[in-house]
Amino acid sequence: MTVNTDSVVVGSVSPDPEDGGLQPSRSISRNRLVLRRFLRQRVAVLGLVVVALLIAVAYLGPLFYPWKYDQLDFQSFQVPPNPTHWFGTYQTGGDVFARTLRGLQKSLIIGLLGAVLSTAVAAVAGAFAGYFRGATDVVIRVIIDLMLVLPSFLIIAIFSTALRDGSWLLFIVLLAGFQWMITARVVRGMTQSLREREFVQAARFMGVPGWKIILRHILPNMASFLIIDATVGVSSIILSEVGLSFFGFGVQPPDVSLGTLIADGSGAALTNWWQFYFVAGVLVLLVLAVNLVGDGLRDALDPNSEIEGAK
Repeated sequence: MTVNTDSVVVGSVSPDPEDGGLQPSRSISRNRLVLRRFLRQRVAVLGLVVVALLIAVAYLGPLFYPWKYDQLDFQSFQVPPNPTHWFGTYQTGGDVFARTLRGLQKSLIIGLLGAVLSTAVAAVAGAFAGYFRGATDVVIRVIIDLMLVLPSFLIIAIFSTALRDGSWLLFIVLLAGFQWMITARVVRGMTQSLREREFVQAARFMGVPGWKIILRHILPNMASFLIIDATVGVSSIILSEVGLSFFGFGVQPPDVSLGTLIADGSGAALTNWWQFYFVAGVLVLLVLAVNLVGDGLRDALDPNSEIEGAK
């Protein structure tokens, strides 16, 4: 049996002896088709290569680079890029390249964890609202509407006192907490459509609990959409982190992120240019590459998209 929706492509389904229902399973040929369609998009592949290189440089670079992000060179204050300090130094003697690597690490962690958490919350909330309907749907829709009107910047600023204690994990939770609502609405609509499909009705008639139907049948059938949303969410979370950290409401000293580094170097953008433009360039390159990967995944997973050379 094959299930098709307007927004997602679904593989075949097979019996699941544990719950008596039908369990979606991915076809190997479909996975190969998606991979082939993605690899035919040169721009998307280039974005994936750039993301992989940035991750490798961020985590392997500090192992070989002689300067640490918290190390100061008292013989080199505000020097331009040179063989000793590849990206130059700050007014305090800190190495710009070492701090850029540290900031890239922190921003990548915040972006990845925040996007995964945001997509997971959206998937569960939207699926429960669309499947159970009634009071559950009303409560979740009210929460979504309330979250959409709350000023996220102001709320994170209020909690900035906790962030000053080094609780950057709380910062991730706050960022993800204001990113999931629109996706949840889309998931709710897709769930309402999938709820009426034959394989879901068969599982329901066999007495399978609703939460198990959601986890084993509904969410796997919208995995393509959720993967794309999580990928695009990485860049959105990173940009949110940069904006908040720029104003002092994100990652707190002595730790650094791309946002705090851009804030530190913004005052020297017209004088000691290396303190600002190298970090800003890394941020632009990272966000652009992630968005290219997201666009490539969207086209590869969408059977209605036309990719040159794809079969």
